[in-house]
Amino acid sequence: MIPPDIAQEAAALREQLRRHAHLYYVLDAPELPDAEYDRLFRRLEAIEAEHPVLRTADSPTQRVGGKVLEGFVRVRHRVPMLSIRTETDITAGGAIAFDARVRRELGLTAEAPPVGYVCELKFDGLAVNLRYEEGVLVQAATRGDGEIGEDVTQNMRTVQQIPLRLQGATVPPVVEVRGEVYMRRDDFERLNARQRERIAAGQKNEKVFVNPRNAAAGAVRQLDPAIAAARPLSFFAYGLGEVTPASEGGPDHATQFDWLQQFDAWGFPVAAQTRRALGAMELIAFHESVARQRDTLPYDIDGVVYKVDSVELQRRLGFVSREPRWAVAHKYPAQEQLTTVQAIEVQVGRTGKLTPVAKLAPVFVGGVTVTNATLHNEDEARRKDVRVGDTVIIRRAGDVIPEVVGVLPASLAKPAEERGAVFAMPHRCPVCGSDAVREEGEVDWRCSGGLFCAAQRKEAILHFAARRAVDIEGLGDRLVEQLVDSQLIRTLPDLYRLGLVTLAGLERMAGKSAGNLVAALEKSKRTTLPRFLFGLGIRHVGESTAKELARYFGKLDAVMDATEAQLLEVNDIGPVVAHSVRTFFDQPHNREVVEQLRACGLTWEEGEPAARTPKPLAGKTFVVTGTLPTLSRDDAKDRLEAAGAKVAGSVSRKTDYVVAGAEAGSKLAKAQALGIPILDEAGLLELLPGGLA
Repeated sequence: MIPPDIAQEAAALREQLRRHAHLYYVLDAPELPDAEYDRLFRRLEAIEAEHPVLRTADSPTQRVGGKVLEGFVRVRHRVPMLSIRTETDITAGGAIAFDARVRRELGLTAEAPPVGYVCELKFDGLAVNLRYEEGVLVQAATRGDGEIGEDVTQNMRTVQQIPLRLQGATVPPVVEVRGEVYMRRDDFERLNARQRERIAAGQKNEKVFVNPRNAAAGAVRQLDPAIAAARPLSFFAYGLGEVTPASEGGPDHATQFDWLQQFDAWGFPVAAQTRRALGAMELIAFHESVARQRDTLPYDIDGVVYKVDSVELQRRLGFVSREPRWAVAHKYPAQEQLTTVQAIEVQVGRTGKLTPVAKLAPVFVGGVTVTNATLHNEDEARRKDVRVGDTVIIRRAGDVIPEVVGVLPASLAKPAEERGAVFAMPHRCPVCGSDAVREEGEVDWRCSGGLFCAAQRKEAILHFAARRAVDIEGLGDRLVEQLVDSQLIRTLPDLYRLGLVTLAGLERMAGKSAGNLVAALEKSKRTTLPRFLFGLGIRHVGESTAKELARYFGKLDAVMDATEAQLLEVNDIGPVVAHSVRTFFDQPHNREVVEQLRACGLTWEEGEPAARTPKPLAGKTFVVTGTLPTLSRDDAKDRLEAAGAKVAGSVSRKTDYVVAGAEAGSKLAKAQALGIPILDEAGLLELLPGGLA
């Protein structure tokens, strides 16, 4: 039995702490010294520890902590989080064009009154959707692709500016508030200073963050809420998702501005710069006013947003594609600075792309200190004539990726002998020494040593282990990162040399998980030639091309030794793919890796060349739907294609057979309506060569 006075004290403490947190984090008007706030907080913690039943989901003590997640749960947005169109004209013409477009869509004449708008800041952060039921935060999700995001509720509970319970009396049964999670510049600098101290102290796995947006986005997507809590995140509310209709107890606001005021009343921060505007001229005035304030704001923005204020007019305007007609983002020009090129180096990307990068004298531009800037490719570097020693104009393209805009005319005016050499792309990979190749019509050079090159190591392993390749279950991004960074894996064959003891000794790898991975590696040794060829990651060789190569040549050695002329005889293979295959197998490193994989025990059935292989289902189109008793859909598809059939994703009048398993849905119904023959697994096996084999 909990004493009534203790329960009352806990309730009073929760209310006090909520109020003072709002004053401190949202209104920037604290009334209590930090020490007194901490005393109240510790008292509430003590009460909840002694009487856990008093610990509520919206208690201030629940903001930090929580168990480490194994992965993010997918969340389908009840109301899609659509993107806002970006106005490409960054001058005042952008505002004029938007207003003219709105008036035209509404059918307004020149004599009609000006349209009312709300002007907001375009924050440089990460959009999230916050769902409240009966006033309590129950779920937070990222935008994702607009339809499906990731559940980040535990991490959002750590953001002090996000209320765990809505304030006031007008709280609807359900409401979703949308906004931007961001990091203030001063918080970002303090975070990086702390990171540099940790790195200097020898702490591993620490890094300096590139910019506030990346630091904020990375914090939101941490699986450990304690890490998210350690990063100083902030939040601004600006939009609405699902809300209980007014007829069922929800608020009824006629304008976007009224909704923003409602957010403020519920306890959310709303940007103080938000303004109402009438017509294009006031939009322009807002754009220019914020531009003057941009560098003095405590956080990064890359533009402003205009929204039609009236909710009714928003409904009338509706949407085009996946964008609202009633809103637009009006960006600012990217910020530019001058600096000097100290060197030009070539970086090799995860997929083998070679990119020239200008190493710069440090310069502060777009809110960060920049020391590297992309030159994109050899042609672009030569077009801009960037050389070592030149003074160049640096811009953060899209306020994210620094690039060299051009060389200062004074540098170009120097005599040729006073400037550095013209840039030329090396014809060998600077990382592994394999041939660097550029295909006809391509602007990019690429390393051809995909199985050997250290720069491509992680990507090559992940591709090889993918489900449609050799399928090593449990070998994901994080584990590959750990194995490569600890130098346990240098090339693909090293995967099969990993032992149970080695794997069990890895961080976050228990004995059972290590055993499962060892078993998955052993299982993957029995594969098929198409899967193996696809897993090698040869440029332009996808699943279907790998299958065609395997069918035509029958044996791996025949594929590796085929001339370009012989490769061109394969169905759907043209000069580009043929050259890519030949170049790949011409690299001794790649051949060595293939031979080592075979020596590690990878095997597959090999057959005769295509001309000697019967194709009983050639010309037939199949659709596979539902769950079959013994065959997976992938297995069924592989066997059908091996027999010459085409496997389609949808049913049409051109479909010859539909293979239907348990829980077959609309595809089965459509096949029945069209009178298309329907097979179960037994019927399919009767048609396939080898039957149950």
